[in-house]
Amino acid sequence: MTATKGLEGIVATTSSISSIVDGVLTYRGYDIDDLAEHASFEEVAYLLWFGKLPTADELKSLRKSLSDYAPIPSELIAQIKLYPKHISTMAALRSAVSALALYDEQADEMTEAANENKAVKLQAQLPTIVAAISRIRKGQEPVAPKEGASIAENFLYMMTGEEPSETAVKALDQALVLHADHELNASTFAARVTVATLSDIYSGVTSAIGALKGPLHGGANEAVMKMLDEIGTPDRLEAAIQEKLNNREKIMGFGHRVYKNGDPRAKHLQKMSKELGEMNNDTRLYEMSVKIEEIVTGQKGLKPNVDFYSASVYTQLKIDQELFTPIFAISRVSGWTAHILEQLADNRIIRPRAEYTGPTDQKYVSIDLR
Repeated sequence: MTATKGLEGIVATTSSISSIVDGVLTYRGYDIDDLAEHASFEEVAYLLWFGKLPTADELKSLRKSLSDYAPIPSELIAQIKLYPKHISTMAALRSAVSALALYDEQADEMTEAANENKAVKLQAQLPTIVAAISRIRKGQEPVAPKEGASIAENFLYMMTGEEPSETAVKALDQALVLHADHELNASTFAARVTVATLSDIYSGVTSAIGALKGPLHGGANEAVMKMLDEIGTPDRLEAAIQEKLNNREKIMGFGHRVYKNGDPRAKHLQKMSKELGEMNNDTRLYEMSVKIEEIVTGQKGLKPNVDFYSASVYTQLKIDQELFTPIFAISRVSGWTAHILEQLADNRIIRPRAEYTGPTDQKYVSIDLR
């Protein structure tokens, strides 16, 4: 056996959910460009879970279920209010999703129908949890979800209690589509490893959130926004980026392990960033982002990934930086649960081997002689 650091290049399983071939991302065989331009997030979630795009009646039924399941237990809201204010939003989300299982009588039921139902519940309730965490941290009461609203519309509404614009809803909906799944990334793999032991779906999603919490997986868009804030104004940009490059500092939001010729999702977020900037009569962040891309791509050959322009998109939507990664989770729970369902449909516990590199032929020495 020969170890491969980070499992790079290792094919760990088969999957029919998403693929990345020659730089093209597909969900169930549908090109991400096609879905980003035409499909709603609810259609994409259905596609990931059930392997096909829904009919009108199936989509109507799913939207009703998502709306019905969107409220979260009052006991969970009371728990969130007790969380220390200094903890990260991802730590709060991880704890809340774990606690959510305590209020689901189906939590340990492992039939296919029960797990599909729990996938819908989790998708419906994560936006409510994230919005509640955000408001509680600001000393505000959570806003109850609005009946019949889409995931994107409801999340923006629950953040402020005000009706979001059509442009804002469309932008967030498209961002959710773009983040929904991404083959066997770290958080998805963590979810599959957990449920492969026949642990419950809530444990799998909690494991995934724990993996996403790490800055090497989630959090890059937050780091991009911090960089833009540090630079501040366009006139300081070129010198600031050049200094980072000269010092061999990593410019967050560029490059990707599985894309050599650019992340196909980035162009949609770039367009979205421009449109939202124009809607808000403030294109500064978009223009700064474009300039950074020109410098980094020109000098390093690295192209932006999905995180780079999502930073300015979320900021234009007036979403706090600490919520950027939780929004990733709101979208990716559709993919996590799809992979959990796939894993359980043909399960074998995931138990790889390790190449041993420690000492050999050791002999026990009694404690008085050590």
